[in-house]
Amino acid sequence: MSTPLSPYDALRRIAYLLERSRAGTFRVKAFRAAAATALATDPGELASRAEAGTLTDLPGIGTATETVIREALAGEIPEYLKALEDKATKPLVAGGLEVRAALRGDLHSHSDWSDGGSSIQEMAVTAMELGHEYQVLTDHSPRLKIANGLSSERLTKQLLVIEEINAAVGEFDLSKQGAFRLLKGIEVDILDDGSLDQSPEMLSRLDLRVASVHSKLAMSAAPMTRRMIGAVQDPHTNVLGHCTGRLVEGERGTRGQSSFDAAAVFEACAAYEVAVEINARPERADPPDDLMRMALEAGCLFSIDSDAHAPGQLDFLIYGCARAERVGVPADRIVNTWPLDRLLRWANPA
Repeated sequence: MSTPLSPYDALRRIAYLLERSRAGTFRVKAFRAAAATALATDPGELASRAEAGTLTDLPGIGTATETVIREALAGEIPEYLKALEDKATKPLVAGGLEVRAALRGDLHSHSDWSDGGSSIQEMAVTAMELGHEYQVLTDHSPRLKIANGLSSERLTKQLLVIEEINAAVGEFDLSKQGAFRLLKGIEVDILDDGSLDQSPEMLSRLDLRVASVHSKLAMSAAPMTRRMIGAVQDPHTNVLGHCTGRLVEGERGTRGQSSFDAAAVFEACAAYEVAVEINARPERADPPDDLMRMALEAGCLFSIDSDAHAPGQLDFLIYGCARAERVGVPADRIVNTWPLDRLLRWANPA
């Protein structure tokens, strides 16, 4: 990187690289807040404050972010950014490059409308920068209050925002190089009885639906199996999200996988053409390899998803790609390698 960046672009890039490297939330928020302030402040005022030494009087500007702004205003690549860029030249994980190159988009991502850290617009712009042809916004459903799940009313408003973003991006043309579409989606909770935590009418308005278990993960195997199969059989379900619910590392600690009859669940997924999600978040790595092989042998479709809650996490797809490559999942069985028109026909059959 040699072209000088504006203070906003430098701060935004730093935040992205911190998220990608799984840095602490506090540091990321500091740079995101400073970027927002830089964007909202007249460039002339930023320059005059830098000269007067009053940048830190602006909201969200601290010592580290002040230095970045000063260096960017001087036409330099900030030292903090240089260090992060140097580290970013190393791959996040070995392998998976061929599968990653085949992916056209990501079917599971969150915004600050539920428990994500950035706006819908920022998530969409980052997806475009990564070369995605499509990105599905899948904020949580209402029952998951801890994640600020969306009621039908809030989801309806969100759909209008998505339409506005797509209108701003331009008329979508499948033949146009670099075209992008933000898709209407949801990560809908699978309730105890296997029903989905949103009305059928609302679910039918969406382009794609990921169904996941988030509560009572320690339920005994028989009812959990019935619960998951019930969700798979729902005609609105397209993707079975992070099926075991396990956590293998990270800030939230670890958690064992849920007990269920995986053979029966994957048989249902194959029968109803519901994709088994390969959740690429490193702390999830869900499902484990043995269950991925079982789903592969059962004839299941797959979806490799970032489950991103921040822009930099959209790059986590490579973790899932490396696992899919290791297990031998064929690219055509991965639904987000498909062109958009095929994906939408699968997700919403007549």
